[in-house]
Amino acid sequence: MKMATAFAAATSSAATAVVLPRLPSTTAVRCSSLPHLPARSFSTSIKQISVSRRSSLLKIKASEDASSPPDANELFNDLKEKWDALEDKSTVIFYGGGAVVAIWISSILVGAVNSVPLLPKILELVGLGYTGWFVYRYLLFKSSRKELATDIEWIKKKIAGTEEII
Repeated sequence: MKMATAFAAATSSAATAVVLPRLPSTTAVRCSSLPHLPARSFSTSIKQISVSRRSSLLKIKASEDASSPPDANELFNDLKEKWDALEDKSTVIFYGGGAVVAIWISSILVGAVNSVPLLPKILELVGLGYTGWFVYRYLLFKSSRKELATDIEWIKKKIAGTEEII
């Protein structure tokens, strides 16, 4: 039994010597069959630097014209005033909680639909078809864009309560 173990150890070390041959340190081993790409030229990096400098100048100019962002205390005070002006706070809390629950349930529903094979791709095609129809119907021609703008204004007035519903 000891002789069999010694023989197995000797054969495994011999196999290791065959599996891992020593390579000279000057030889480069390439594991990929892809061709060697040439190094980047210096002129393209200069072009990229000049483009990045121009874009950073444009970003600086765009941010200089913008007004200062609203102050956090000002925003907090405005929200606090609006909250204090509300008469029925429990309804607002109820609707807010209902919205959170509705978003949670819709997330679960979307996850369930997404797990059904082929159904997400079919729904994606339906969405692309509807998008194409919407662009053709409302955005392609000038008259239909005006019609869309008037419809949006009517819906805004309907929501705000300034327009009577026919």
